[in-house]
Amino acid sequence: MKVVNDLLGYQDYKIVQNSKYFSFSLDSILLPNFVNIPKNTKVILDFCTGNAPIPIILSTRCGEKTKIYGIELQKEIYEMAEESLKINKLENRIKLINDNIKNVDKYFEINSIDIITVNPPYFKLNEKSKQNDLIEKRIARHEVEITLKEIIELSKKMLKNDGIIAMVHRTDRLIEIITLMEENNIEPKVIQFIYPKENTNSNLVLIEGRKNANSGLKILEPLIIHDENGNYRKEIEAKYFRR
Repeated sequence: MKVVNDLLGYQDYKIVQNSKYFSFSLDSILLPNFVNIPKNTKVILDFCTGNAPIPIILSTRCGEKTKIYGIELQKEIYEMAEESLKINKLENRIKLINDNIKNVDKYFEINSIDIITVNPPYFKLNEKSKQNDLIEKRIARHEVEITLKEIIELSKKMLKNDGIIAMVHRTDRLIEIITLMEENNIEPKVIQFIYPKENTNSNLVLIEGRKNANSGLKILEPLIIHDENGNYRKEIEAKYFRR
């Protein structure tokens, strides 16, 4: 069933969701707050935009001269994203595209994007994969339509020189991400590990890379999301949740 909820941490913004599809999570709050947005940024493109939480949050971090785009393959989810933009009166700030990311060069010139953000499908597709029966959830969770390798290759193709790609992904795929970035002349510049609770292993990682940049990697202090009772830690609420 389709519902309109407060955007997690941003109670002055609404998000249209459908409980039968894959709902956005805290990942989509952390990523747009993690990425570095230089003052001269002209174009930001969000791959796998879903129902558009990342573009909506990005619009709070940059001026109106920055053009923000999101590209989403699935028609029904794209339509929910369009509804979210209308509810929040952001149709003039954010433009959405309903297409496969592989066709991105139909809409933008090569080497023209300042920043690409992406919260991609986390799981490889193989014969052992436990896939959801609902195709919308399979596409959101597994590399059915786009792979990590293709995402990074397309980012290299579309980013300007020194352009930024910022991604949230599973920590157990970090080495693969870094290897693919280096193979595509994208230098990893910033990494931040995410932990569900204290004394647990990191399950997610935020990583930012720059196209054709010099080497030099910064590791930020870790993000620990929940306290011992499973509530958001005060530090997380203070930093990411607008009241």
